Amino acid sequence: MTAPDQRTDVTALTDECLAELREIAGRYPQSRSALLPMLHLVQSVSGHVTPEGIETCAAILGISAAEVAAVSTFYTMYKRRPVGDYHVGVCTNTLCAVLGGDLIFERLKDHLDVGNDETTADGKITLEHIECNAACDYAPVMMVNWEFFDNQTPESAVGVVDDLRAGTDVHPTRGARIVSWREGERVLAGFSDGRADEGPAAGAASLVGLQIARDNGWTAPDFGDDGSDADPSGKDGEPNGDAADNAPTLRAESEHKVDDATPTKPAAKRKDAR
Repeated sequence: MTAPDQRTDVTALTDECLAELREIAGRYPQSRSALLPMLHLVQSVSGHVTPEGIETCAAILGISAAEVAAVSTFYTMYKRRPVGDYHVGVCTNTLCAVLGGDLIFERLKDHLDVGNDETTADGKITLEHIECNAACDYAPVMMVNWEFFDNQTPESAVGVVDDLRAGTDVHPTRGARIVSWREGERVLAGFSDGRADEGPAAGAASLVGLQIARDNGWTAPDFGDDGSDADPSGKDGEPNGDAADNAPTLRAESEHKVDDATPTKPAAKRKDAR
């Protein structure tokens, strides 16, 4: 394994970056709310959150450097060491882990000759095991710069990182073509790269519920200005009658509910229970 990345190719914040940091701060009624995208912009320029970036954000927002540092060390998307050209994250949370995430991570560590949160000697790939990214229906999941690579195997994951290192165009399962870490960070700072509609936004597993709703003619409730349901029947124009004869939504829900008037029996105790 190689030692943690010690590169010093950190770009200082430019006048253009300073102007954009102030622009971000001006987007919010309370300027300190801008800190998260501001830190992403710092990373897009410097490759990670630098001491200069912390001091600059603090000065623009009128808060202490300690407050900025606390945020930058709390959220794992902010890095305190330089990140490679591509950040590769392997989900090792429970579901992904048992379905192969741990094997994928171990394979990539050996293939890239790095440990967790370390960068390859060529500066191309930073590898990290990450927590759940809410894509359990596609487990095991790998991410590159926070773009999804679904249903991965150790072999497919190795193929992705090899293509990234070779400069080949790489497309995630969902989302736009993979760009560099710094380019992606600029998008997270709120500056569009014009590729929002590039690539599929959702996969088949995520759309199953939508298709079921369409097949049954179910619609979302129409909430009034006061937040109340303007059509409590669950279906436009239908009266709110007995639940058994009401809209399909209510019938579907009732199939999974216990009648309030019928008490449930306690679970039977095992004979050997003490």
